[in-house]
Amino acid sequence: MPAQHNIRRAAHAALHAWGKGHDYAETLVERHAQRYQLSASDRGLLNAILFGVLRHRRVLDHFISEMRRGKLDMDARDLLRIGLFQVLILNIADHAAVNETVEAGKANIRGLLNAVLRRAVGQKAKLLESLNDLPPAELHSHPDWLFKRWRKHYGTDQAIALMEWNQEPAENYAHYNPLSKQPCPLEDPLPDVPGFFRVEGAVPMKLIRDGVIYMQDPATRHSVEMLAPQPGETILDACAAPGGKAALIAAAMENRGTLIATDSNEKRLPRLEENLQRLHVTCAKVSRHDWLEPAPTEWHNTFDAILLDVPCSNTGVLRRRVDARWRLLPKDLSDLPVIQKRILENALPCLKKGGRLVYSTCSIEPEENTKLISDLLKEHPELSLVKEKQVLPCVDHTDGAYCALLHLA
Repeated sequence: MPAQHNIRRAAHAALHAWGKGHDYAETLVERHAQRYQLSASDRGLLNAILFGVLRHRRVLDHFISEMRRGKLDMDARDLLRIGLFQVLILNIADHAAVNETVEAGKANIRGLLNAVLRRAVGQKAKLLESLNDLPPAELHSHPDWLFKRWRKHYGTDQAIALMEWNQEPAENYAHYNPLSKQPCPLEDPLPDVPGFFRVEGAVPMKLIRDGVIYMQDPATRHSVEMLAPQPGETILDACAAPGGKAALIAAAMENRGTLIATDSNEKRLPRLEENLQRLHVTCAKVSRHDWLEPAPTEWHNTFDAILLDVPCSNTGVLRRRVDARWRLLPKDLSDLPVIQKRILENALPCLKKGGRLVYSTCSIEPEENTKLISDLLKEHPELSLVKEKQVLPCVDHTDGAYCALLHLA
């Protein structure tokens, strides 16, 4: 079977699996690249097609509705999305995009695929012009309810700017790991963000394997800087996997003191341990604990500082987590704060008197951030808010994030 057919078949199979809710898009790319024995370059095209279709899903469905009335089964719709993305957005050569996508379909829908895709090639300018009449949420392929939320909280212009930000491919950044004791060979430092570098082109895998760098967005630093870990302290990173923030904490501690890194998911612990070991972290101990449950009594009144990077809606990182916008439901923004507050309540007994706790998310939703902290303070007079920070992607040009520094009297 020609490799080109394999790429479109892999994209179709990955989209089908994603539609069934089986996995994240990143996992599906790797799985289907292996299953269809794709080369590195073909894997890159598979990645571009899958993420592109998810990123532009509403626009692609608009194009389909412009050319095809009536119902479509999911196989035909997904293949049309794949073909139209290549023709109208990715600008792959028309003959390759059409022929290979048609060949990836079953025999009974190839005529339909061929007719619609060839018509799209002939009407490309008209179809692209039709985008001018779309409402913002459809034009930028976001759920209507999410745009309405952002418009309420941030105003129309900033809500549109957030969606525009999410439609661009995420840039790659690396943090230099001072614990490696090796000089950093990266040459594109971010201004005013010490230790972070922009990475263009191929990701430097040898530097990653040697623990000289770790791929992470500059937004990850805010919560750790707010925590201000010190050498010799006893610190808890309660939701630590895969380990990027734990490594920043260990570096600030100069590997002196004790860092307890926990995660609720047993399956994530090996990767957490592997990452910390590769990043030359020697002060950390990895342990499993679900913070929806009370902490072990031996941890009570133990920690000088605690980082709670809690599970959240991910609305600050939709540029990277392209499929998350379609998984998220309005009820999640009432359910998640219940979970987040419970994690906070279970971690508080572990803090020493006079200790500090940083609560952080990669969300831009007030219910998960400022409102949750405000409600917590009303119930816990022994806590005081020292400072808080909300990072907005379209303003700060990084991933979105929130963090709040609490002090225990």
